[in-house]
Amino acid sequence: MCQVEEEYHGPLQREELPSVSKQCMKCKEAGAAVVIRAGDAYCRGCFKEYFIHKFRAMLGKNRLIFPGEKVLLAVSGGPSSCSMLSQVQEGLSQNAHKKLRFLPGIVYIDEGGAVGQSVEDRRRTVDQLQAVFRATGFPFLVVPLEQVLDLPSSVVLSAPGAPEWKAGAYKAAVDHFLLSDGSSGVTAQQQQETPPLEVQEAHTHSLQRLLGSARTLTAREELLNTLRQHLLVHTARSAGYSKVMLGDSCTRLAVKLLSSISLGRGAQLAHDTGFSDSRYGDIILVRPMRDYSAKEIAYYNRMFSVPSVFTAGLETKTADKSSIQRLTESFVTKLQADFPSTVSTIYRTSEKLQSCKSLASAGGDRCLLCVCALDTAAENASAFSATLISEQLSQTQSPEQSRPAPEAPPPASQCCSAVGGEACGNRGGGCCSSAEASEPPPLRSLLCYSCQLTIKDLSSEEVLPHYILSEAQRRLRRSQLREEIRDFLLEDEADEG
Repeated sequence: MCQVEEEYHGPLQREELPSVSKQCMKCKEAGAAVVIRAGDAYCRGCFKEYFIHKFRAMLGKNRLIFPGEKVLLAVSGGPSSCSMLSQVQEGLSQNAHKKLRFLPGIVYIDEGGAVGQSVEDRRRTVDQLQAVFRATGFPFLVVPLEQVLDLPSSVVLSAPGAPEWKAGAYKAAVDHFLLSDGSSGVTAQQQQETPPLEVQEAHTHSLQRLLGSARTLTAREELLNTLRQHLLVHTARSAGYSKVMLGDSCTRLAVKLLSSISLGRGAQLAHDTGFSDSRYGDIILVRPMRDYSAKEIAYYNRMFSVPSVFTAGLETKTADKSSIQRLTESFVTKLQADFPSTVSTIYRTSEKLQSCKSLASAGGDRCLLCVCALDTAAENASAFSATLISEQLSQTQSPEQSRPAPEAPPPASQCCSAVGGEACGNRGGGCCSSAEASEPPPLRSLLCYSCQLTIKDLSSEEVLPHYILSEAQRRLRRSQLREEIRDFLLEDEADEG
């Protein structure tokens, strides 16, 4: 055994460990400059070609972005989104082998007010990102998160999308684009910049109160992601963009898949982790960086000097067990360090997922927050109904504890007819309001299971933005009206007969 006092007088010898090849695996000539995985060693030039080819192959394989289409790049300042911006800039350059043919724009959502940053820190971050955006020559927008409080109710509605393209339409669109002018039409004209921090300073406290009403960091992060996505969709619609590019990497999507399953979003995984997300209809969210791991992106940004700006988030400097998302991220990254195929295995699983087309195509109701098809319309013998029953049983007290004292009258908040000390008229063995206690509140009935858990963690539902509450009231009124005239409606089967 080793002793503390033991002295070693002999020279130390380093054991020669088996290493990967020191020669580039592609060109077989230059020395390896980066090792992505065991056996995947690239020189500087080959690694750049490999990185660029993977980005364009992802767009070319899906054929979702047509020539001349306006695409909004959602850049947060992180390594992945800034690398995505660099790839678009590289693909639109004059010396590109296969040039990209869409019209890009940039949007940055300033979330400094949500995390409690000062006005000076927010301005400093915006100035750094504006310098990066100006160097690209693309039009850009800087939108503070406080603007989400003034969104219209149409942002949570699924608008009718563009008609589906037939086979061969993409090739025909490319040929027509090349014959028309053959240029991308990207100009260096930038949109007019407005000082976003001054005009939105009055809403900062309202935004902080909204996020602070969540009791857990898990619900706070889910609520922030929902608000950010609503603002991105509204910005794209207002500026005339039909596609929004997100910078989610393979590592980020692997963490998101496991955390979404833990949060009860199994039915929405195809929308949350797939290449394209068409839940909003006219605006399609695209994830072209989903084939890149965080390690590849870090190597590329470091080797080719891709600038990025650090922006603090809700989970910055928090413990591993502070939220489900943070715990899942720590679990995946630590497992990836010992088992390098962890992220790729989880990612390949997400590629096989499909959305619930039966609910969406049948005109089913959509969630008020995430705008996905509701997963609450399940049978009685389903896992969802079993979860609701277990939650009700856990909240139900024993009969001895729930029976009120004989001399104390029932409070008015628990009985609809308890006015002036009168007894409740319900003969069913309990108060009428307690009989309906197991039913979800009206607002939660418009949400999917995962969003119900998020709203359940809020101290009050009144702190939600006005566009969400107004749309909830509209849907509840329509549902109530439909119940009133149900006897006068013709069923589909009767019409077919």
